[in-house]
Amino acid sequence: MRLSRRCSSVSPSATLEVLKAASAMRARGVDVVDLGPGEPDFPTPEFIKEAAIGAIRGNFTKYTDAAGIPELRYAIAQRYRNAWDAPWEPAQVVVTAGGKQALHTACLALFEEGDDVLVPSPYWVSFPEMVKLAGANPVIAPTSAANGYRLTARDLEAAATPATRGVIVNTPSNPTGAVMDPAEVEAVVRLAAARGWVVLYDECYDRFVYEGRHLSAASLVRQFPDTIVLSGTLSKTWAMTGWRIGYLIGPRPLMDVVSRVVSHATSNVCSITQKAALAALTDTDSSEAEIHAMISEYARRREYLVPALNALPGVTCAPPGGAFYAFPDVSSHYGKAWKGQPLKDSFGISKFLLEESAVAVTPGGAFGEDRCIRLSFATSLERLEEGIARMRKALESLG
Repeated sequence: MRLSRRCSSVSPSATLEVLKAASAMRARGVDVVDLGPGEPDFPTPEFIKEAAIGAIRGNFTKYTDAAGIPELRYAIAQRYRNAWDAPWEPAQVVVTAGGKQALHTACLALFEEGDDVLVPSPYWVSFPEMVKLAGANPVIAPTSAANGYRLTARDLEAAATPATRGVIVNTPSNPTGAVMDPAEVEAVVRLAAARGWVVLYDECYDRFVYEGRHLSAASLVRQFPDTIVLSGTLSKTWAMTGWRIGYLIGPRPLMDVVSRVVSHATSNVCSITQKAALAALTDTDSSEAEIHAMISEYARRREYLVPALNALPGVTCAPPGGAFYAFPDVSSHYGKAWKGQPLKDSFGISKFLLEESAVAVTPGGAFGEDRCIRLSFATSLERLEEGIARMRKALESLG
């Protein structure tokens, strides 16, 4: 059997690999502190569950329009109109099976062989692979650790090529938690418009901000309607990861193509999930109460975790401005011996922490920054404290 070059070049997801390794240890009876997955530990709010149950009881279980039910597309467009004065219409919204499908389908519709796509580093593990699946070439645009890994227009200018067709922007960032300066968001969009690039703007962590201010690219759509394509999801803000619900918004010609691709790839998102999402977006009083409670708890965990990481031997960690990840530098331990061999990189130290302390973290090399590891604080404060205690003991054993 001959496999396509396009798919054969795709790397496995490091975050899912960590999940598999941790699950295998748990299956053997090991108590693993899992700081790997990027998944809220809160349950989906009750009012959203009730909307789904109501949809089932009301027999809302048939196919829908592949792009999503009209009232949900309206609610998504209205969210950005109310918050950012974005002029998007419901016909410019496509509901997708999570933010991942939104981003992947956008890449398929926008990029092709011969195109370069700028991917700021550190990056979410799927960004380069989505570009590859579209047949295009991901060009890494490094950001500066000294600047907290916050993307600037200058970073993109330095990495741009004559074949650049677009840039993927993720703020707040996974894995670093960096929140772009609002002035730089505008500078990036202006640069892209001047160069004829598309800005694929992923803001799935838009409500998870602890420092600074998040500026949505939606606020610039009136000026740059053909430059900005926005991806969002309900997975993080409403703790709906397993429901698989996201969306893409952009210029009408693009969204018509995206809708056609989705119709052939998956057809509609689960009808019941769509009704649940509609409740999340339209019952604003219930939503805001739930979101405030969740974000407050994440902030409390962050306030514990960052100083605790900096107190570990050989570890430095800048406070993440958003999302729910810490991205500490652990490279001072590289070269130290474990099992008779030197620890060479973030993959090695992640394996060391998992096997020696039963703490699952994700290697930063998977995100394009090998000096670091990613820890999710989407888990209880008690488990974070246990994880830190175990990591301290393991790192001290390295000498």
